[in-house]
Amino acid sequence: MIGIWAPHAQAFLFALMIVTTAAFALPIFLVPLAWARRFGWRIPEHTDLAIYFGRCLGAFILIVELLMLRAALTGIGLVFTFQVLIAVAVLMTIVHIWGALLRIQPISETLEIGMYAGLGLLAVAFYPG
Repeated sequence: MIGIWAPHAQAFLFALMIVTTAAFALPIFLVPLAWARRFGWRIPEHTDLAIYFGRCLGAFILIVELLMLRAALTGIGLVFTFQVLIAVAVLMTIVHIWGALLRIQPISETLEIGMYAGLGLLAVAFYPG
């Protein structure tokens, strides 16, 4: 299964980068509380820390997006970028399972367990040989 779609690795990264930049990176970076409300989070009265952490998370997502864009367009860092994606998928799956077990997140976040697990499987399937 590892790398069965490797010839399409760059196209996969480009498509993934477009979708995740629009759906996650830019909204979390620019308007973290609006994004959180859309995903079902209750927003507390004091929001400065939430905005700060949201923008920090958005900035790191944008770094991953830029890695994907560079690798998709040039092939530079292709293997490293897939390693980063697999690490993101594994750790974010764990984060979302933890939140689900503690029952501290909205259903949209619990559903992301499948999204991140699927991303991990796709990253393995497109992993460049």
